[in-house]
Amino acid sequence: MFTYRLLLPTMMVLATPALADPCKAIPDKGPMPSYLSPGSRFQGPVTYVGDGDSLCVAVGQPQNEWVEVRVADFYAPELHAPGGREAKAALERIAMGRRAACTAGKRSHDRVVAQCVIGGSSIGDGMRRAGIAEGGNGS
Repeated sequence: MFTYRLLLPTMMVLATPALADPCKAIPDKGPMPSYLSPGSRFQGPVTYVGDGDSLCVAVGQPQNEWVEVRVADFYAPELHAPGGREAKAALERIAMGRRAACTAGKRSHDRVVAQCVIGGSSIGDGMRRAGIAEGGNGS
C-alpha cells in the first residue's frame, strides 16, 4: 500500500527554492567593513559555496561575519551554462568545511574579490587540477 506520508517530505525538498546567500558581512549597500580593505588578510572555514567561483568564509561565528568571496584566480562558468554545475560541485569538494586564508582585493557588489589558499594551494589552481575549464565572465 502506497502512503503519501513518505512522498510528501521528498516533494517538499524538491519544491523548496534555492537557499539564499547566507554571507552577510558585506552589506548590499553601504561601506565595506574595514577589515576587508584591499590587501588585508582574513581566514576561516568555508561555510557555503554559491557557484564555481564564489563562496563564504566564516571570519566569525554568526552569519553577519561570513564574507562572500569571489575567487580572484578562477572564472567558472555560470551555474546555468555548460559546466556550471560541475564547477560548483568541484569547488564544494575542494573548499567546503576547509580553512581558507584569503587576501582581499576590490569589492564586487556585496562580495570581495580575493586570492584564497586552502592547504597551501590557491583555489584557482585546485579547480584547474580538478579539470574544471574556465569560462565565466570574471565579474
